[in-house]
Amino acid sequence: METSPAGAPHRLNPAGGCPHADNARLLALGAVAAVELPGGIEGMAVLGHEALREFLQHPEVAKDVRHFKALHEGRIEPGWPLLTFATVRGMTTADGADHRRLRSLVSRAFTPRRVEGLRSRVEELTDALLDGLAATEGVVDLRRHFALPLPMGVICELLGVEEQFRDRLHRLSNQVVATDIGPEAALAANRELVGVLGEIAASKAAHPRDDLTSALIAARDEGGDRLGQEELIGTLVLLIIAGHETTLNLITNAARALCGHRDQLDLVRAGGASWADVVEETLRWDSPVSYFPFRYPVRDLTVDGTTIPAGTPVLAGYSAAGRDQAAHGPDAGRFDVTRPARADAVRNLSLGHGAHYCLGAPLARLEATVALERLFTRFPDLELALPEGDLPRHASFVGNSVRELPVRL
Repeated sequence: METSPAGAPHRLNPAGGCPHADNARLLALGAVAAVELPGGIEGMAVLGHEALREFLQHPEVAKDVRHFKALHEGRIEPGWPLLTFATVRGMTTADGADHRRLRSLVSRAFTPRRVEGLRSRVEELTDALLDGLAATEGVVDLRRHFALPLPMGVICELLGVEEQFRDRLHRLSNQVVATDIGPEAALAANRELVGVLGEIAASKAAHPRDDLTSALIAARDEGGDRLGQEELIGTLVLLIIAGHETTLNLITNAARALCGHRDQLDLVRAGGASWADVVEETLRWDSPVSYFPFRYPVRDLTVDGTTIPAGTPVLAGYSAAGRDQAAHGPDAGRFDVTRPARADAVRNLSLGHGAHYCLGAPLARLEATVALERLFTRFPDLELALPEGDLPRHASFVGNSVRELPVRL
C-alpha cells in the first residue's frame, strides 16, 4: 500500500506486498483510514482492533451490494477486480434473514463435532503429502506441494469435487481474489469459474452423492425460498475460495514464522506451547487475509471519531488489527507462541466477528494444526531456501502471504 500526502486517501497497491509497515503508519494516524481502491474508487478501511470489532457487529452495517453507492451510480466498470467480492450471491453478501437462510444450508457441515470427525482424513491427506515431499530432492515449494493441496483436497472432498477440477479451480480462485488483474482477465476468470462450477453442479444433479454440493442442489430443487440457482453457484464459489485460500495462507505464514523464529519452534517442541498456540499467534501476527471487502454503512456512521459516509465500501483491516498495540500490547509486532490467552474482547479477529464470523474456522484451525505438527515432526531441520525479504508476495491486498515458499527439508 502506498501512503499519500496527509489528508488524502491512502492508495492501496493492487500488487499487494507485505502490509505490516504501512499498517503501522496508518494505525499511528487513527483506527479508520480513507483509502483509494482500484479505479480511483473512494473507500475506507477499519484498522484498529476495537474499532473493527465494533464495526463488524454494528447493526447499521450491511453486506448487501444494493448499499454500494458507487456501483449504483455507475462508477464501477465491468471487470473491476473487486467486483466479485461485492456481487457474488451468497452468505457473504447477504444480510438478516437471507444471510441466516444461506448460512444454515451449509453450517451443519462445519460444526466443531463434524469437523472433528474429519481429523483422521486430514491426517491421512497430510501424511500422503509429506511422503511426496520426502521423495523430492533439493529445494521444494512448500506452498504449492503442501500448504495448497491439503485444504483444497479437504474442501473438494466435502463438496464432492473430483480431482480433475482442483488445479483449475485454484488457478481461477487465485485470479478472482487478485487485485492487480486487468478487466478482461477478471471477466474471463469469473466466467470460467462460474462455468466450471455449473458443470460440477449439473453432474451432481444427474448423479447425486453424499456430499455438500448434492445437498445444496437438493435444497435448490425443493423450490420455495431455500436456494436459487444463482445462490447455488455463488455459494459454491464462496466455499471453494474461502475453503482453501485462507487456510493455504495460514499454513504458509505459520511455516514461515516458525522457520524465522527457531526459538519459538523450540518452545513448541519442548512443550512450552502447543501447535494450536502457533496457529492462533499466526492468525494474529500475520493474518491470512489483510483487507477483506466489503461492508457498507446504511447511514453515515462514526467509528472511533471518523465518519464513514453511507454507501461507502469498507475494508476489514484484519492484518492491521492483529498488530494493534492498543489491543495486543507494545510487543504486538513480536511473534510469540506463549502469548497469554486474551479476553474475548481482544481475541484476534482474523477469522471475522459477529454474524459473519468464518463458518470454516474450526476446519481451518484443524487443518493448520495437523499440518504444522506433522510437517515439523517429519522434517525437524526444515528451513527457508531464500531470505524472508526475497520471497515473492501475493499479488493482492486482500490475501496476505507469499506466492512461493521454497524450503530445504
